[in-house]
Amino acid sequence: MADGGVGVLAHKASGDLEDIEDGPQVTETENQRVTLTEEDNRRILRKTDLTILPILAWVYFLQILDKTVLGYGAIFGLREDAHLQGNQYSLIGSIAPIAQLAWQPFSSILIIKVPHRILMSVLVLGWGIAQCLTPLCKTFSALLAVRFFLGLFEAGCLPLFSVITAHWYRRSEQPVRVAGWYGTNGLATIFAAALSFGLAKIHSHVLASWQIIFLFTGLMTVVTVPFIYWKLDNNVHSARFLTAEEKLKAIERLRANNNGTSDGEAHKFKWAQVGEVFLDIKTYLFIAMSLANNLGAQVVNTFGPLILSGLGFDNHKTTLLNIPFGAVQYVVILGVAWTSVKLRSGKGFALLIILLPILAGISMLYVLPRDKSHTAPLLVGYYFLAFIFGCNTLVVSWILANTAGSTKSSIMMSLFNAASSAGNIIGPLLFDTVDAPAYTPGLKATLGVYSMMAAVVLLQLGNLVLLNKMQEKKRVASGKPAKLHDASMDKKFNAAGAAQAQEGDIGSRAFLDLTDRQNDEFIYVY
Repeated sequence: MADGGVGVLAHKASGDLEDIEDGPQVTETENQRVTLTEEDNRRILRKTDLTILPILAWVYFLQILDKTVLGYGAIFGLREDAHLQGNQYSLIGSIAPIAQLAWQPFSSILIIKVPHRILMSVLVLGWGIAQCLTPLCKTFSALLAVRFFLGLFEAGCLPLFSVITAHWYRRSEQPVRVAGWYGTNGLATIFAAALSFGLAKIHSHVLASWQIIFLFTGLMTVVTVPFIYWKLDNNVHSARFLTAEEKLKAIERLRANNNGTSDGEAHKFKWAQVGEVFLDIKTYLFIAMSLANNLGAQVVNTFGPLILSGLGFDNHKTTLLNIPFGAVQYVVILGVAWTSVKLRSGKGFALLIILLPILAGISMLYVLPRDKSHTAPLLVGYYFLAFIFGCNTLVVSWILANTAGSTKSSIMMSLFNAASSAGNIIGPLLFDTVDAPAYTPGLKATLGVYSMMAAVVLLQLGNLVLLNKMQEKKRVASGKPAKLHDASMDKKFNAAGAAQAQEGDIGSRAFLDLTDRQNDEFIYVY
């Protein structure tokens, strides 16, 4: 054993199974030992960050960009050219999430069955084509159809990205990496505002401003597909950017996650794990958080530009005012992720903290009159809503940290996305054009939604405390220590801590594709 390292068990890759895409697999026996030092850990993490994270960040950026420009299309003539009336614009904003909601059961299966580089490439190509076809739509029914297919292909992205993050990173690393790709929400908001402002200045006798915006963003998406297929690896076993030795160490550093990730088993859909998802109380509490946050987020996503224009700004100023909003959004997402890591087990508490400015912002928009003397405080209230996007980052990383089993994780993230889609469907319906420019009924409803979300977070914290108590009793009953050191939450790889955590046979079940309820060594994170 090398100095400064610790002998640890190496993961048994799945026999002679070869990855569909990338050739031979790592096939080592379970009792082989490898040495993993902090230097190894940092090197592998850096390589993973430079290869996997940029793909996730760029593709998620494109997904948000393609969604966000709908709001700018509305203020640059889409509603008038398509002759939209009443709540038809709201329905167009809701149809993509309806498609996402309908497709979630299939998404969870595809994430297990289809290699990730193929699945991501197909999804991106599909929604890129749908975005490119949007300029051809001049009627309500045509817009409804093309937005439906856009939502259908986007349906698997957030669950897929979450599963990929769980497969490549330790639990302590996941919040910042989720923020790394989810934080492009803010960057996409900035870019969409600046891009729409610039493209709207183009005077064309063939295309209207909104058509140019949709065509440009759609083509950006389509040309990305070859890059994804070329650069993305399916799993640690087939990672082309790691050496054979580094692959073993990369697997080993993930052992403390106890999330059941095993590339040999990950292609088997296990119905028993599906049943456990629906019998788990924390599933419904996470669903409630996702539903509430994404329902409330529609005050920004679909009607944000319209609310700003209702403050008395013209189309171009409305567009520009969303640039600082996107910047605040990006800082918030990264800030809350960093805070949750510093607090170690602080995701639930961080959620409660960032709900405060959200409630304050909605209250300000609700009570303040729409006149020039209140423009500044109204803008402050609107910018407070940027904290909404920090919530999803924490909820996603909280789910990943508290769910184990390949099928259970996939189903859980699909349910999260289904709840998100349901929120996106219901949210726009709270805001009717007859309530413009203040939209006070919708704001009042949104205020109630976020108050309910705070209560759900408190319930989940209590539930996780109870689950950890139950895990301790299981460990004692099986002859193990009640308290275990959770090495996966250490900020740095701790060789001594990892060795202590794996005394005896502890840690030997980490890659058996067990769920968090089946593995008594799993520790829930608050």
